[in-house]
Amino acid sequence: METVVSGIRPTGNLHLGNYFGAIKNFLKMQDNNNCFFFIADYHSLTTHPTPEDLHGNVRQVLAEYLAVGLDPEKATIYIQSDLPEVAELTLLLNMNAYLGELERTTSFKDKARQQPDNVNAGLLTYPVLMAADIIIHHAAKVPVGKDQEQNLEMTRKFAARFNRMYNVEYFPIPQPFNFGEALVKIPGLDGSGKMGKSEGNGIFLIDEPSVIRKKVMKAVTDTGPTELNSPVAEPIANLFAIMSVVSKPETLEFFKEQYVNCNIRYGDLKKQLAEDIILFNEPIREKIKEIADNKDYLRKVVSMGKEKAHASASKTLKEVREIIGFKPF
Repeated sequence: METVVSGIRPTGNLHLGNYFGAIKNFLKMQDNNNCFFFIADYHSLTTHPTPEDLHGNVRQVLAEYLAVGLDPEKATIYIQSDLPEVAELTLLLNMNAYLGELERTTSFKDKARQQPDNVNAGLLTYPVLMAADIIIHHAAKVPVGKDQEQNLEMTRKFAARFNRMYNVEYFPIPQPFNFGEALVKIPGLDGSGKMGKSEGNGIFLIDEPSVIRKKVMKAVTDTGPTELNSPVAEPIANLFAIMSVVSKPETLEFFKEQYVNCNIRYGDLKKQLAEDIILFNEPIREKIKEIADNKDYLRKVVSMGKEKAHASASKTLKEVREIIGFKPF
């Protein structure tokens, strides 16, 4: 059974794109691997150094992931800041990370352009903290999106460099997790691209029915097909894509036929899609609210996760200190 590590940022609610993409695969992972899922509250400070309610954000994202099926009995679910060992390992790895290579990372350059008034040291050393999160549990696999591929490559570099500098074969070199199938990509409601937290084009799992109806009715469409068997325009293909995962097959086929025959009424399509999303989403939304209100359960999950993660992290840090040469008198 391989060890897999993945971080979750407490900076926004889960949306349908998350659910049908990464989350579905997380649920498969926890059944067949030794999984560590952590809420990356340290990481969130690199872009939001003064959050209004960091604890509330952590609690909400924890409740949402538990509601969609992450199981604290199968996986280790913990809060990043509950492990002081992560901070110490980051410090030790920083001694072997070089300014030039950190400044060249795409994520740093992108964020520095986006937030020129907040180019902090944490932003620069983000890849080092990410490496510490991963190798502190001797992870063999890491699920990453396109935007994190370079940072995982940095993790591999730091692990290999530590082994080489201290002449040991201590840290495994983590590989990107291959789900064995393409991730389902849910498009946004703005007519292009994928559903995202910051793009303002998403349906969130915590959204009330009235909010979902309003968002879907504002979804981008076009002027409609002008002749039989017209190619489906991208905004409409996006709505069909969302419908394909929340609606009955016969519903999707009905509206596709209406489009092909130039009889499509976008208002009817949107109303049906909104109701199907609400029907799909309601049990999840209720579960999120139930878990978020159950402070005793959340405390139990966090405590159990902290204990399991600490056992792994403290062993690693003790051995790393010995390898470097820190020894008691």
